Amino acid sequence: MSYHRVTDSPKKVIVIGAGMGGLATAARLAKRGHKVTIFEATDSVGGKCRTEWIDGFAFDVGPSLLTLPAVYRDLFLKTGKRIEHVLNLKPVDPAFTYVFHDGKKIVFPNLSHNKTVTAVSEAFGNEAGNQWHNLMQRAEQMWDSSRESFIEGELRSPLQLLKRKSFFSDLKTIAPFTSLRSLTSRYTDNTYLKKIIDRYATYTGSDPREVPAVLLTIAFVEEAFGAWHVEGGLGSLATALETRVRDLGVELYTGMKVVKIEVNKGSATGVTLEDGRFIEAEAVVANADAQLVYNQLLSKNRKTARPRKSLRKATPSLSGFSLLLGLEGKSDLGHHTVFFPEDYDAEFDDIFKFKQPVRNPAIYICNPDDQKMREAADSESWFVLINAPRHEPLGGFDWNAPGVREQYANHILDLMEQRGLNVRSRLNVMEIRTPADLEVRTNAPGGSIYGTSSNGARSAFLRARNRSPIKNLYCVGGSAHPGGGLPLVGLSAEIVATAVEEN
Repeated sequence: MSYHRVTDSPKKVIVIGAGMGGLATAARLAKRGHKVTIFEATDSVGGKCRTEWIDGFAFDVGPSLLTLPAVYRDLFLKTGKRIEHVLNLKPVDPAFTYVFHDGKKIVFPNLSHNKTVTAVSEAFGNEAGNQWHNLMQRAEQMWDSSRESFIEGELRSPLQLLKRKSFFSDLKTIAPFTSLRSLTSRYTDNTYLKKIIDRYATYTGSDPREVPAVLLTIAFVEEAFGAWHVEGGLGSLATALETRVRDLGVELYTGMKVVKIEVNKGSATGVTLEDGRFIEAEAVVANADAQLVYNQLLSKNRKTARPRKSLRKATPSLSGFSLLLGLEGKSDLGHHTVFFPEDYDAEFDDIFKFKQPVRNPAIYICNPDDQKMREAADSESWFVLINAPRHEPLGGFDWNAPGVREQYANHILDLMEQRGLNVRSRLNVMEIRTPADLEVRTNAPGGSIYGTSSNGARSAFLRARNRSPIKNLYCVGGSAHPGGGLPLVGLSAEIVATAVEEN
């Protein structure tokens, strides 16, 4: 996408929500000369991208790594100043450590395919190394086939894909009706590699047995473009973007909730705030969960019937149960570590089928080697994330039931101790966060991290489109196209900013 000269006919634009998608869209539009106002319901910006301090320890409570940093380099460059002038981005090396139930362990280096293949070969044998190489070759082909038309472009309908000259070759490469699990099985029978690939489905809150095979591209992107950390925490990216939008003249109000998107003759005309005020606009950008947009902020009418129907058909993404642990002393734990269970399928059955906490889950620990994230030099800040079912008191799991959070937290600590992690004797700070907490903090229904999951071949077309059927209303962020995660949310903002300009 490219930007032309500053517009001669600036629009008055309201952005609902100061998550990363809303901030990024506002920055691009303000730079182009539009008058932009952001209303954020909570008292802070960044949405799920936040770094929180608790008694001398800082935790990235949302995204814990940045991939495809070029998305944000482009955003900062095109809105006034290079990202390197305001933030310190550091590659995380090694990128990941994977530990399995039987004690086997593999360390993935950062930004090196050859070194990763060598690591796989040394851990699991040369055949496994060759299989990983072949998987990444297929992932790269998938990335090349999907990047321009699907990931970086606005998806209006399946018909636009049919018009591409390379449609049939792309279709064969992407294999839309093949699941990630099935595709992996064509390349390897190695149970360790399968678990590593399965985990990429959780990056979109999904089940590897149901998610389309194209999510293998995440593995390629992570390997080819690297895993990055923002010094001071990933939340620094949000605060830097807040500074950028304010410098560009955006009016940003926190603690001001939008309760309705006003529509007249099929076109969005502004918003109504919780205090009853109507604020007029020529364009409205909703950086809120699509479920909230279509089921609460908009009045029901025939134009919104289709997106509401699509959202009903989509499977909500999984949520997360997290522990924020401030620990005394140092360990040999790396920046990103995943402890896999013996039966990974049981995790996805518990979450999506039985809607209950996972008894023996994969345990992800983020332990940044960043002195700016802790006051004491001889200490560590661990963010522990467990995939979990959404908060659904009726028909699902009630995370607010008495004793549930404490019991499950103790269970996770027991599992960590069994894995040889010395936690309780070092524990200085512990805070528990459940899917119910996530729902309250981020206005995400049920605490779903990514809105809808990517389960099913049609999942991409069930996700909210960037251009709403209501004229002058646009959807941006993790629940809209192209999906969740910092890079895709950044691309979503670029797509929406361009769409606003075109109308």
